[in-house]
Amino acid sequence: MFIKKSFILIAVSFLALGLSSWGFLVHRTINQLAVYSLPEPLQTYFHQDQNYLVANAPRPDIRRNTDKSEATKHFIDLEAYGPNAANNMPLNWADAVKKYSEDTLLKYGWAPYLIINELDKLTNAFRSKNKDSILFYAADIGHYIGDVHVPLHTTINYDGQLTNQKGLHSMWESFIPELRIDQYQLYNAHKATYLKNPSEALWEDIRKAASLVPEMLAVEKEVSIQFKPETKYKTQMRYGKETKMYTKEFAEAYANGLGSTINAQLVASSNLIADFWYTAWVNAGKPIIATREISPNLSAELKSFKLNHLIQDEFLLSKKEKPEN
Repeated sequence: MFIKKSFILIAVSFLALGLSSWGFLVHRTINQLAVYSLPEPLQTYFHQDQNYLVANAPRPDIRRNTDKSEATKHFIDLEAYGPNAANNMPLNWADAVKKYSEDTLLKYGWAPYLIINELDKLTNAFRSKNKDSILFYAADIGHYIGDVHVPLHTTINYDGQLTNQKGLHSMWESFIPELRIDQYQLYNAHKATYLKNPSEALWEDIRKAASLVPEMLAVEKEVSIQFKPETKYKTQMRYGKETKMYTKEFAEAYANGLGSTINAQLVASSNLIADFWYTAWVNAGKPIIATREISPNLSAELKSFKLNHLIQDEFLLSKKEKPEN
């Protein structure tokens, strides 16, 4: 019943997802892919509630509608923390507060520290063997990890607004994946790895995401040379307002210019999510978790995943209009 209500909540809140993060499609996709990288018995345990993990992947974005404190949990504006902040910021929250103040962190984004806090909550949930809490924190941590793999979640120029490229955020993380996911290589051979230092592993991926920002901006300008304003942009109504957005033709050309970048960040997101889920379970002492019989779908899904056929075999839940519950 709880899972069914979750689907209703997400359906009602779909429009709220807009420009906030990876987007409905990718957040759901990466949580599902992460399940396939887990070892047993964790894989079977999570697969039994895979629909929940997928359906609730966008939930932190939905909370932004009612929780004013939620927004800055999804990004970190590195420029606000000084030169070379990606390499110089403290790994733990207490040291970051001493260096920058809590008010500064809550203003300019504190996603890396929030994720480590979520890891602790997931670990405690495993220790208590509270399944509702395990699934809740697993879904949430997947969302936040996904967000920090979006390059524009690491910069004050979060939508290209400072370089006359407004709208770049939504095009990169939502529009292009929606156009191209059928062409993506979703399979990779990653197996969940125990992280001795989760903060360092997380920051390594954040540094990678941040390093992609100059390329994102440069490619947009290069591709723009090929387009006139009337073919680069279109105007449509969003939330009752006229909004200028990139055209499909421009998005396709921009995607060609980026090559495999978005695909690679999607996969990197799912890999780190699997690592964090597994690390929480190990840190909890590898508790024996009750599992029902292995779903007959799991072996079929894993086979399809290895062949990169999840979409054509109709196993990718994010591509279903009415996911099973």
